[in-house]
Amino acid sequence: MAPALAEVGVFGGSGLYELLQGVEQVAVDTPYGAPSSPLHIGTVGQRRVAFLPRHGPHHEHPAHLVNYRANLWAMREAGVSAVLAPFTCGSLQPEVEPGHFIVVDQFVDRTRNRPDTIFDGPGANHTAMADPYDEDVRRVLVEAGRASGVTVHDAGTVVVIQGPRFSTRAESRWFSAMGWHVVNMTQYPEAALARELGLPYAAVGLVTDYDAGLEGRPDVPHVTMEQVFEFFKANVDRVRGVLFEAVAKLA
Repeated sequence: MAPALAEVGVFGGSGLYELLQGVEQVAVDTPYGAPSSPLHIGTVGQRRVAFLPRHGPHHEHPAHLVNYRANLWAMREAGVSAVLAPFTCGSLQPEVEPGHFIVVDQFVDRTRNRPDTIFDGPGANHTAMADPYDEDVRRVLVEAGRASGVTVHDAGTVVVIQGPRFSTRAESRWFSAMGWHVVNMTQYPEAALARELGLPYAAVGLVTDYDAGLEGRPDVPHVTMEQVFEFFKANVDRVRGVLFEAVAKLA
């Protein structure tokens, strides 16, 4: 077996690793074609970390066209023993405020036509998905958020929509009434594929907006793409701080 290229995998772009020194690019072949980008291998503390921007180096791959299978396969080929997955999301509940972080423990899939399994036959392979996120890695992310001084919700359900459009007000009202906490476009099939490949995986969401707005609050605007990008850019240091704290805490 080839030696591991990295100990930890992180789905995140240059905003997360640009402060590192001596970052090395490594191309990885997969049965599903090229991943969104070569792996960027750097050191965080004493650990080698493989960064992979899920949307590509220049955000050229929209959520519904990301090659999730290749991305997860590349992480496995790198030999990582845990995957940390930051993502942006819209809040569906008033207490989950923009600027908060949420370490989700469940997802609801509302996507369609995305290649979402490595088990294409022959034979049947039914992966248990009752608890799709690794609890040990989730705990580390929660502890890292608290140590970093951010407001972090320690559980929650993310409903994953197809994109690239955002929700209608009716859809957002439905998601909220179901008790789901945040909405996002990338957590499925990423989380499910990690489970199929045996990769301990957990995800932390940065809440950027209130989706289609808050019921009864006309002063709360609906989300726009520009708002999400600007909010993430303004908060990338906070996201990086939580992730690097988590890398240090991983056993």
